[in-house]
Amino acid sequence: MANISSRIAENYAHVRQRMEAAAARAGRSSAEIKLIAVTKYVSVEVAGLLFEAGCRDFGESRPQELWQKAAAFQSRDVTWHMIGHLQRNKVRRTLPIAALLHSCDRVRLLEEINRVAGELGIASRILLEVNISGDETKHGFAPDSLATVIDKLPAYGNVNVGGLMAMASLHGDLAAARRDFTRLRMLRDELSTQLPDGVDLDQLSMGMSRDFEVAIEEGATIVRVGSALFEGIEP
Repeated sequence: MANISSRIAENYAHVRQRMEAAAARAGRSSAEIKLIAVTKYVSVEVAGLLFEAGCRDFGESRPQELWQKAAAFQSRDVTWHMIGHLQRNKVRRTLPIAALLHSCDRVRLLEEINRVAGELGIASRILLEVNISGDETKHGFAPDSLATVIDKLPAYGNVNVGGLMAMASLHGDLAAARRDFTRLRMLRDELSTQLPDGVDLDQLSMGMSRDFEVAIEEGATIVRVGSALFEGIEP
């Protein structure tokens, strides 16, 4: 386990260095970019080594894994993020755990989050997921539908929308990923000129292990990194 611990610490430090370099290339400070460690392919024990290396923000794409790992880490100062597709029947158990839900991808889910958050007496922090690449297999709002959704956000008093989330196309190279990330940033900037009171789109959650540096160069404030943190580690 000592060897694994050392490798995890090295991987974490290397990802941080890559983030700093990408931010510098874009004239940004890496301090304004949050790293979410995606732990869906590793055990609680391995995820714990990443915590020991200094990481404090963890993300899961499956609700059941989020629930289980959050329970195992309840004595540790971890901030949990729900980054994957969420079914409405799993909202009630997920909201109290997830400090930020990255993947609100449809109006019916937004309505359910608002309803359950009201019953629980909490204000749920979410990002709106956008299918920026147009891939048929991806979830998310169509870019041209987002203005209408945002206009209606004041009706959802138990939801705080803080930005947008997207994934680059799985079928493209880094140049294609850059185009997707640029489109998301430009969409955010366009929408931000006419936001309702109480709504902001400051956060851009985009970029994963294969493309997080490009995402940072194009304005990401949150990157979701998994395999790069656990390279060389058996789950």
